[in-house]
Amino acid sequence: LPYWYDLHMHARQEELMAPIIQSQIEMGCEGILAMPNTKPPTAKVLKSDPLDFWSIEEYRDMLLGAGADAFKELILPLYLTKHTTTQMIEEGAKSGVLRACKYYPPHGTTGADFGFPMQNFIENGVLEAMEANNVVLCIHGEMHELPGCEYFDKDGTAEDLFYTEYVPKIHERFPNLKIACEHITTKTAAEFVGQAGDTVAASITPQHLLYTVGDLLKGLRYHLYCLPLLKFNEDLAALQTAVMDPNNTKFYAGTDSAAHTVKATQCGCAAGCFTGGIAPQLYAEAFELAGADLSQLDGQKRLIAFLCENGPNFYGFKPSTQHMALSKTPQSVHMIDTPVGQITPLPLGLEQETIPWSLAL
Repeated sequence: LPYWYDLHMHARQEELMAPIIQSQIEMGCEGILAMPNTKPPTAKVLKSDPLDFWSIEEYRDMLLGAGADAFKELILPLYLTKHTTTQMIEEGAKSGVLRACKYYPPHGTTGADFGFPMQNFIENGVLEAMEANNVVLCIHGEMHELPGCEYFDKDGTAEDLFYTEYVPKIHERFPNLKIACEHITTKTAAEFVGQAGDTVAASITPQHLLYTVGDLLKGLRYHLYCLPLLKFNEDLAALQTAVMDPNNTKFYAGTDSAAHTVKATQCGCAAGCFTGGIAPQLYAEAFELAGADLSQLDGQKRLIAFLCENGPNFYGFKPSTQHMALSKTPQSVHMIDTPVGQITPLPLGLEQETIPWSLAL
């Protein structure tokens, strides 16, 4: 199958950056979309902008210096904050530096302290400027500041509310705005994306295609803790149905792979599952769980569309012409060594020393 693109991952910074980039390269990843929730956030486009944030230009230089020059595509979204202006969007797009912007619900996930309520961007012209300049809106689709009974309940979650209250309105008001519904986890989100226009697509992580919240809670296996949280069986089934659709052009790979050298702390648990080095193998396992026969051409085509084609097509570049091989032979999983500590890949956090699929470049 072709090399693939991880269109939602966390490259981190400083001494973590190089080993994380290397883990992407080792699994046949030809390009990445790297999240801007750095410290400080990547919340301005040009280095010359006066705001006290990192710029996309600066973060790109850091990544290139850490090995990201091996990628054919390197997309760095702008972190949307209260300081984001229409002028910033217009000038950034014209410069060629700005291709996407990232919305975080305020305080809704790791590094979301600078997030700003979505309604502001709807009203202040930022989304309009993005639509006019062909800049993709990448969404962490959850409502913020909800009481626990509304944030996560069997009758609805923060994601259900966001895809009921906000995303349909955004799509209706800005029909030509490309919306990347990132790491969707619910039946509500999957059905909305499936029924929306061609300007709407969604990434799905390996963990959300493999597990439910019951897997997280049974034994409190905190290495499965990520945001948005894993959901219920009907949500998993809806995601599986979406990726298994033989006509799927809207759902694509985005791992949300997030490295932590310390996952469980005295004040809580860091959100994020690390799947660097093994994501295509986990996706293959997930497709089998969903009913795909990957020994047959039909099953292979469905996996290739999801993993290698739909994401590049949505973001406007061509899929890879290089090829790699997945085989149904067990592969050992190892800790990732970095100068600041070890990273635990998700299977090892679940006490799985091997995975069913292996990869050869």
